Amino acid sequence: MSTFTQILYQIVYSTRRREPSLHSNNREEIFKYIWGILNDKKCHLYRIGGVADHIHILTHVHPAVSLASLVKDIKLASTEYIKNKNLFHGFSGWQEGYSAFTYAYKEKTGLIEYIKNQEAHHSIKSFKEELIDLLNEHGIEFQEKYLL
Repeated sequence: MSTFTQILYQIVYSTRRREPSLHSNNREEIFKYIWGILNDKKCHLYRIGGVADHIHILTHVHPAVSLASLVKDIKLASTEYIKNKNLFHGFSGWQEGYSAFTYAYKEKTGLIEYIKNQEAHHSIKSFKEELIDLLNEHGIEFQEKYLL
């Protein structure tokens, strides 16, 4: 018997101290690199996007891969790639933690559009406001002092 799953994760994390170091001219390159990591781990990327201080990844995670190890591997490998290629002046790494939210497959199209439109979205709402909205929407308790 095979294993069948369809779990959409929206993974969100920021640069260290929310430094606005992910300059638009090289974002596509790091997004493609992260897509390669996901592909190597047999995860299906639906969309990746972000702005100067954070990224969003919408993906199906392969059942043999733990979410925590996937995010750790993406952060470690992409940090090394960014530093070796000198992609983003002022980039000092990713934040320690991350946020991940699950969605029904029928929400995929709306999530893809949401991630595509991050630049416009963040012209009216900060990352912190967005994250608080996501945490509240998903019923996740948090202390605001930890939302650096």
